[in-house]
Amino acid sequence: MRYWWVNHAQTVRQERDGGYLWSPVAEANGAKSRFYDNMRRAAAGDVVLSYAEGRIGRVGIVTDFAISAPKPEEFGTIGIYWSASGWLLPVQWLDAALAVRPKQLLDQLAPLLPTTHSPIQPTSGNGNQKAYLAEIDKAVVDVVLAAAHFPAVDLLAAPTRTAADFATTLDDVVEHNIQNDMSLDQTMREQLVRARRGQGLFRKRVLDVEPICRITGIATPNLLIASHIKPWRACGTAAERLDGANGLMMAPHADFLFDRGLLGFEEDGRPMFSSKLTDADADKLGMHVVQRPPPKPLSDGSQAYLTHHRANVFIS
Repeated sequence: MRYWWVNHAQTVRQERDGGYLWSPVAEANGAKSRFYDNMRRAAAGDVVLSYAEGRIGRVGIVTDFAISAPKPEEFGTIGIYWSASGWLLPVQWLDAALAVRPKQLLDQLAPLLPTTHSPIQPTSGNGNQKAYLAEIDKAVVDVVLAAAHFPAVDLLAAPTRTAADFATTLDDVVEHNIQNDMSLDQTMREQLVRARRGQGLFRKRVLDVEPICRITGIATPNLLIASHIKPWRACGTAAERLDGANGLMMAPHADFLFDRGLLGFEEDGRPMFSSKLTDADADKLGMHVVQRPPPKPLSDGSQAYLTHHRANVFIS
């Protein structure tokens, strides 16, 4: 279990109401950010303190790994300089309002804050510029919860929403926008919607390029799912959503792992398994014992999509 502190004054209402955190993949100038990279390190069961307007107002529990997701529409004009794509981390925010002001606890908190990438300045208690999701020590959480008279047992609350739930919601939003996009003819709108489910023209094109599951070796079409490499919701154009090079035919369990970032592929076609997929679960899924076909490089047209998957979907 890890412990996190999020500074989100600009989006606190949207993220608390929506049950998530969202960040760009990188800073506006393209530079990597430890605070954004932490979105990919957080895992189910982790504890998050929500800080905005000088106080820690809520505590939440991460319910799943982050997924690749466009900037939430409810942000509106907030963060107009942020990239349109990023990471969404499901968080179950607990009902209790804390209203703890770190400046009033600075003598206790300062020695416990991280020496680098701290969410607040240990001398003043002001929030650090550019700090979003920062990892903190459990002792910081203990001090805050004690000040709020919040029972730690409440942190054991069972999660109610997972990344799959958010992915479905995000896909629904994209589908609604496609269906109402009058710049596309009716046939194109239908094909794009069918592609979301691995059907129609997209499936035919993937079968032409990748007819066999690279994990199981299954070649029977009705046992395979046409899976997008760059997620359907993350595609920027109709061409990407229908591109056969942006797909793999996969057995259902392999498709699930691939979509959740627990399975990926090297440039030469070798499978990669996330460190978040335990050996015990991988064994039960047959990942370590399956007689898979020899790896072979994916097509040149697929490489850019694979680069996106490794950078934005796969969890190392």
